[in-house]
Amino acid sequence: MDIRKSLAVLANSNAHSLGPQTPHEPGFEKGAAKVLDAFTGILDRAEGTAMDAITGEADPHSLVEALASSQTAVETVVTVRDRVVEAYQEILRMPV
Repeated sequence: MDIRKSLAVLANSNAHSLGPQTPHEPGFEKGAAKVLDAFTGILDRAEGTAMDAITGEADPHSLVEALASSQTAVETVVTVRDRVVEAYQEILRMPV
């Protein structure tokens, strides 16, 4: 998975959706909140589809699609977390 491409697409969509910002508007917090909301939405839909598949209300194809999208979302979040931890460790190694 190319995280740079995923982050570029995500940053581009967030930049267009946020519009112009004033100094009192925290842009990063809003962008991060939107990303986390989208992530939890993907997981909630996948869980709902899995429950429907267990009860026989969903077809196997939709279950596979939901599982694949949730797997991609989790992999993206884990990769971003790893990059943030690496950046933090680099900051800690800097001489003062």
